[in-house]
Amino acid sequence: MKHFPESELIINADGSCFHLHLKPEQLADKVILVGDPARVNTVAAHFDTIECEVQSREFHTITGTYKGKRITCQSHGIGCDNIDIVMNELDTLANIDYETRTEKPEHRTLTCVRIGTCGGLQPFTPTGSFVASVKSIGFDGLLNFYADRNDVCDLEMEEAFKEHMQWNPIKGAPYVSIADADLIEQIAQDDMVRGYTISCGGFYGPQGRVLRANIADPDQNKKVESFEYNNLKICNFEMESSALAGLASLLGHRAMTCCMVIANRYTTEMNTEYKNSIDTLIQKVLDRI
Repeated sequence: MKHFPESELIINADGSCFHLHLKPEQLADKVILVGDPARVNTVAAHFDTIECEVQSREFHTITGTYKGKRITCQSHGIGCDNIDIVMNELDTLANIDYETRTEKPEHRTLTCVRIGTCGGLQPFTPTGSFVASVKSIGFDGLLNFYADRNDVCDLEMEEAFKEHMQWNPIKGAPYVSIADADLIEQIAQDDMVRGYTISCGGFYGPQGRVLRANIADPDQNKKVESFEYNNLKICNFEMESSALAGLASLLGHRAMTCCMVIANRYTTEMNTEYKNSIDTLIQKVLDRI
Protein backbone atom coordinates (compact mmCIF):
# COMPACT_ATOMS: atom_id res chain seq x y z
CA MET A 1 0.00 0.00 0.00
CA LYS A 2 1.45 3.35 -1.08
CA HIS A 3 2.52 5.65 1.74
CA PHE A 4 2.56 9.43 1.22
CA PRO A 5 5.41 11.14 3.14
CA GLU A 6 5.09 14.49 4.88
CA SER A 7 6.85 16.40 2.09
CA GLU A 8 4.31 15.17 -0.50
CA LEU A 9 1.06 15.09 1.47
CA ILE A 10 1.31 18.17 3.67
CA ILE A 11 -1.17 18.06 6.55
CA ASN A 12 -1.56 21.00 8.91
CA ALA A 13 -1.34 20.55 12.67
CA ASP A 14 -5.14 20.67 12.96
CA GLY A 15 -5.55 17.76 10.53
CA SER A 16 -6.48 19.88 7.51
CA CYS A 17 -4.94 19.90 4.03
CA PHE A 18 -2.12 22.39 3.43
CA HIS A 19 -3.66 25.13 1.27
CA LEU A 20 -7.43 24.72 1.59
CA HIS A 21 -7.32 24.14 5.36
CA LEU A 22 -10.21 21.67 4.96
CA LYS A 23 -10.59 18.46 6.94
CA PRO A 24 -11.85 15.28 5.25
CA GLU A 25 -15.20 15.32 7.03
CA GLN A 26 -15.91 18.87 5.76
CA LEU A 27 -15.98 17.88 2.07
CA ALA A 28 -19.22 16.92 0.31
CA ASP A 29 -19.39 14.65 -2.74
CA LYS A 30 -20.90 17.48 -4.80
CA VAL A 31 -18.54 20.43 -5.26
CA ILE A 32 -19.22 23.79 -6.88
CA LEU A 33 -16.03 25.61 -7.82
CA VAL A 34 -15.82 29.38 -8.29
CA GLY A 35 -12.88 31.67 -8.89
CA ASP A 36 -13.82 34.62 -6.71
CA PRO A 37 -13.73 33.92 -2.94
CA ALA A 38 -16.62 36.36 -2.49
CA ARG A 39 -18.76 34.32 -4.90
CA VAL A 40 -18.78 31.47 -2.39
CA ASN A 41 -21.08 33.61 -0.25
CA THR A 42 -23.30 34.24 -3.30
CA VAL A 43 -23.67 30.49 -3.84
CA ALA A 44 -24.10 29.69 -0.15
CA ALA A 45 -26.84 32.32 0.18
CA HIS A 46 -29.06 29.73 -1.53
CA PHE A 47 -28.19 26.97 0.96
CA ASP A 48 -30.84 25.82 3.43
CA THR A 49 -28.22 25.05 6.08
CA ILE A 50 -24.54 25.92 6.61
CA GLU A 51 -22.34 23.20 8.08
CA CYS A 52 -18.92 24.86 8.06
CA GLU A 53 -16.97 27.78 6.61
CA VAL A 54 -13.20 27.90 6.12
CA GLN A 55 -10.99 30.53 4.52
CA SER A 56 -7.27 30.56 3.73
CA ARG A 57 -5.75 32.96 1.20
CA GLU A 58 -7.92 32.85 -1.95
CA PHE A 59 -9.38 29.49 -0.93
CA HIS A 60 -12.81 30.03 0.64
CA THR A 61 -15.03 27.06 1.43
CA ILE A 62 -18.61 26.69 2.63
CA THR A 63 -20.28 23.30 2.99
CA GLY A 64 -24.02 23.11 3.51
CA THR A 65 -27.24 21.68 2.13
CA TYR A 66 -29.49 22.75 -0.72
CA LYS A 67 -32.85 21.03 -1.21
CA GLY A 68 -31.56 17.96 0.60
CA LYS A 69 -28.24 17.83 -1.25
CA ARG A 70 -24.99 18.23 0.66
CA ILE A 71 -22.78 20.58 -1.35
CA THR A 72 -19.36 22.15 -0.88
CA CYS A 73 -18.69 25.49 -2.58
CA GLN A 74 -14.95 26.05 -3.02
CA SER A 75 -13.14 29.07 -4.45
CA HIS A 76 -9.94 28.49 -6.41
CA GLY A 77 -8.71 31.93 -7.42
CA ILE A 78 -7.40 32.61 -10.92
CA GLY A 79 -5.48 30.21 -13.16
CA CYS A 80 -4.75 26.56 -13.85
CA ASP A 81 -1.94 26.59 -11.27
CA ASN A 82 -4.56 27.11 -8.56
CA ILE A 83 -6.69 24.31 -10.01
CA ASP A 84 -3.66 22.05 -9.58
CA ILE A 85 -3.72 22.84 -5.86
CA VAL A 86 -7.48 22.61 -5.40
CA MET A 87 -8.15 19.39 -7.33
CA ASN A 88 -5.22 17.54 -5.81
CA GLU A 89 -6.11 18.57 -2.28
CA LEU A 90 -9.81 17.79 -2.73
CA ASP A 91 -8.79 14.36 -3.99
CA THR A 92 -6.56 13.76 -0.96
CA LEU A 93 -9.47 14.63 1.32
CA ALA A 94 -11.64 12.10 -0.49
CA ASN A 95 -9.20 9.28 -1.16
CA ILE A 96 -6.30 9.34 1.31
CA ASP A 97 -6.52 8.35 4.95
CA TYR A 98 -4.93 11.27 6.77
CA GLU A 99 -4.21 9.16 9.84
CA THR A 100 -2.20 6.45 8.06
CA ARG A 101 -1.13 8.51 5.01
CA THR A 102 -2.23 5.68 2.73
CA GLU A 103 -4.74 5.49 -0.11
CA LYS A 104 -8.21 4.41 0.94
CA PRO A 105 -9.26 0.96 -0.35
CA GLU A 106 -12.46 2.29 -1.98
CA HIS A 107 -12.32 5.21 -4.38
CA ARG A 108 -14.64 8.13 -3.62
CA THR A 109 -15.78 10.02 -6.73
CA LEU A 110 -16.40 13.75 -6.53
CA THR A 111 -18.73 15.63 -8.87
CA CYS A 112 -17.24 19.06 -9.57
CA VAL A 113 -18.89 21.86 -11.52
CA ARG A 114 -17.03 25.09 -12.03
CA ILE A 115 -19.15 28.23 -12.41
CA GLY A 116 -17.12 30.96 -14.04
CA THR A 117 -17.01 33.95 -16.32
CA CYS A 118 -15.44 34.08 -19.76
CA GLY A 119 -14.92 35.94 -22.98
CA GLY A 120 -17.07 34.80 -25.88
CA LEU A 121 -15.41 34.23 -29.26
CA GLN A 122 -18.35 33.66 -31.58
CA PRO A 123 -21.35 35.69 -32.76
CA PHE A 124 -23.59 33.05 -31.14
CA THR A 125 -22.03 33.63 -27.69
CA PRO A 126 -23.15 37.19 -26.85
CA THR A 127 -22.71 38.67 -23.38
CA GLY A 128 -25.04 36.98 -20.92
CA SER A 129 -25.05 33.58 -22.64
CA PHE A 130 -23.98 30.40 -20.82
CA VAL A 131 -21.28 28.14 -22.28
CA ALA A 132 -20.66 24.51 -21.26
CA SER A 133 -17.11 23.38 -22.04
CA VAL A 134 -17.28 19.98 -23.75
CA LYS A 135 -13.52 19.97 -24.31
CA SER A 136 -10.90 22.47 -23.18
CA ILE A 137 -7.67 23.40 -24.91
CA GLY A 138 -5.01 24.14 -22.32
CA PHE A 139 -2.50 26.83 -23.24
CA ASP A 140 -1.07 26.53 -19.72
CA GLY A 141 0.80 23.23 -20.14
CA LEU A 142 -0.12 21.99 -16.66
CA LEU A 143 -1.38 18.53 -17.61
CA ASN A 144 1.82 17.85 -19.55
CA PHE A 145 3.59 17.41 -16.20
CA TYR A 146 1.47 14.35 -15.35
CA ALA A 147 1.99 10.79 -16.50
CA ASP A 148 -0.93 9.26 -18.43
CA ARG A 149 -2.07 12.68 -19.71
CA ASN A 150 -2.47 11.04 -23.15
CA ASP A 151 -5.08 8.68 -21.71
CA VAL A 152 -7.44 11.53 -20.79
CA CYS A 153 -6.83 13.88 -23.73
CA ASP A 154 -8.10 14.08 -27.32
CA LEU A 155 -4.78 13.61 -29.12
CA GLU A 156 -6.22 13.91 -32.63
CA MET A 157 -7.83 17.23 -31.78
CA GLU A 158 -4.54 18.44 -30.30
CA GLU A 159 -2.76 17.79 -33.60
CA ALA A 160 -5.55 19.37 -35.65
CA PHE A 161 -5.47 22.47 -33.46
CA LYS A 162 -1.67 22.84 -33.64
CA GLU A 163 -1.76 22.51 -37.42
CA HIS A 164 -4.57 25.04 -37.76
CA MET A 165 -2.84 27.54 -35.45
CA GLN A 166 0.62 26.99 -37.00
CA TRP A 167 1.61 26.47 -33.39
CA ASN A 168 5.01 27.73 -32.28
CA PRO A 169 6.53 25.01 -30.03
CA ILE A 170 8.30 27.67 -27.95
CA LYS A 171 4.90 28.18 -26.26
CA GLY A 172 4.81 24.58 -25.03
CA ALA A 173 2.38 21.91 -26.18
CA PRO A 174 -1.35 22.61 -25.86
CA TYR A 175 -3.48 19.76 -24.54
CA VAL A 176 -7.17 18.96 -24.99
CA SER A 177 -8.95 17.71 -21.88
CA ILE A 178 -12.45 16.24 -21.93
CA ALA A 179 -15.30 17.09 -19.57
CA ASP A 180 -17.45 14.29 -18.14
CA ALA A 181 -20.05 13.64 -20.86
CA ASP A 182 -22.85 12.57 -18.51
CA LEU A 183 -22.27 15.61 -16.31
CA ILE A 184 -22.46 17.89 -19.37
CA GLU A 185 -25.88 16.41 -20.16
CA GLN A 186 -26.99 16.78 -16.54
CA ILE A 187 -25.95 20.43 -16.18
CA ALA A 188 -26.06 21.98 -19.66
CA GLN A 189 -29.41 20.49 -20.72
CA ASP A 190 -30.99 22.63 -23.48
CA ASP A 191 -30.17 26.17 -22.37
CA MET A 192 -26.35 26.31 -22.52
CA VAL A 193 -24.17 26.60 -25.60
CA ARG A 194 -21.91 23.57 -25.95
CA GLY A 195 -18.50 23.97 -27.47
CA TYR A 196 -14.78 24.09 -26.94
CA THR A 197 -13.00 26.37 -24.51
CA ILE A 198 -9.45 27.68 -24.41
CA SER A 199 -7.87 27.94 -20.97
CA CYS A 200 -5.17 30.58 -21.09
CA GLY A 201 -2.13 31.07 -18.90
CA GLY A 202 -2.89 34.76 -18.56
CA PHE A 203 -5.54 37.41 -19.12
CA TYR A 204 -3.75 39.73 -21.52
CA GLY A 205 -1.19 38.41 -24.01
CA PRO A 206 -2.31 34.75 -23.90
CA GLN A 207 -5.87 35.88 -24.73
CA GLY A 208 -4.70 38.13 -27.54
CA ARG A 209 -5.14 41.43 -25.71
CA VAL A 210 -2.68 44.11 -26.77
CA LEU A 211 -1.82 46.93 -24.40
CA ARG A 212 1.75 48.27 -24.27
CA ALA A 213 3.39 44.90 -24.89
CA ASN A 214 2.88 43.42 -28.35
CA ILE A 215 1.88 39.76 -28.70
CA ALA A 216 3.81 37.10 -30.61
CA ASP A 217 0.98 36.17 -32.99
CA PRO A 218 -1.30 39.13 -33.90
CA ASP A 219 -3.59 36.73 -35.81
CA GLN A 220 -4.04 34.32 -32.89
CA ASN A 221 -7.68 35.15 -32.14
CA LYS A 222 -8.74 35.03 -35.80
CA LYS A 223 -7.27 31.54 -36.04
CA VAL A 224 -8.96 30.50 -32.80
CA GLU A 225 -12.35 31.79 -33.95
CA SER A 226 -12.13 29.90 -37.28
CA PHE A 227 -11.08 26.53 -35.80
CA GLU A 228 -13.74 23.80 -36.08
CA TYR A 229 -13.52 20.15 -35.11
CA ASN A 230 -16.32 17.56 -35.23
CA ASN A 231 -18.84 20.32 -36.00
CA LEU A 232 -18.06 22.35 -32.87
CA LYS A 233 -16.21 25.66 -32.57
CA ILE A 234 -14.15 27.30 -29.85
CA CYS A 235 -16.70 29.37 -27.96
CA ASN A 236 -14.75 31.12 -25.24
CA PHE A 237 -11.56 32.03 -23.42
CA GLU A 238 -11.18 31.43 -19.69
CA MET A 239 -8.37 30.32 -17.39
CA GLU A 240 -9.19 27.08 -15.53
CA SER A 241 -11.35 24.50 -17.33
CA SER A 242 -8.56 22.52 -19.04
CA ALA A 243 -6.78 21.72 -15.79
CA LEU A 244 -10.05 20.93 -14.02
CA ALA A 245 -11.29 18.45 -16.61
CA GLY A 246 -7.87 16.89 -17.10
CA LEU A 247 -6.95 16.42 -13.44
CA ALA A 248 -10.44 15.22 -12.56
CA SER A 249 -10.18 12.52 -15.24
CA LEU A 250 -6.73 11.46 -14.06
CA LEU A 251 -7.95 11.21 -10.47
CA GLY A 252 -11.25 9.47 -11.24
CA HIS A 253 -13.67 12.34 -10.65
CA ARG A 254 -16.46 13.90 -12.72
CA ALA A 255 -15.94 17.52 -13.70
CA MET A 256 -17.07 20.22 -16.09
CA THR A 257 -17.07 24.00 -16.45
CA CYS A 258 -19.95 26.30 -17.34
CA CYS A 259 -19.36 30.01 -17.78
CA MET A 260 -21.35 33.15 -18.31
CA VAL A 261 -20.04 35.29 -21.16
CA ILE A 262 -19.21 38.74 -19.77
CA ALA A 263 -17.22 39.98 -22.78
CA ASN A 264 -17.49 39.14 -26.46
CA ARG A 265 -14.17 39.51 -28.23
CA TYR A 266 -15.85 39.07 -31.62
CA THR A 267 -18.17 42.05 -31.14
CA THR A 268 -15.90 43.89 -28.62
CA GLU A 269 -18.70 44.06 -26.03
CA MET A 270 -18.12 44.00 -22.26
CA ASN A 271 -20.51 43.72 -19.32
CA THR A 272 -18.79 44.98 -16.17
CA GLU A 273 -22.00 44.51 -14.14
CA TYR A 274 -22.02 40.74 -14.57
CA LYS A 275 -22.04 40.10 -10.82
CA ASN A 276 -25.67 41.18 -10.81
CA SER A 277 -26.71 38.49 -13.29
CA ILE A 278 -24.48 35.45 -12.69
CA ASP A 279 -26.85 34.32 -9.94
CA THR A 280 -29.10 32.88 -12.67
CA LEU A 281 -26.33 30.46 -13.65
CA ILE A 282 -25.64 29.62 -10.01
CA GLN A 283 -29.29 28.72 -9.48
CA LYS A 284 -29.33 26.42 -12.52
CA VAL A 285 -26.25 24.54 -11.35
CA LEU A 286 -27.54 24.17 -7.79
CA ASP A 287 -30.79 22.71 -9.07
CA ARG A 288 -29.07 20.32 -11.50
CA ILE A 289 -25.95 19.09 -9.70
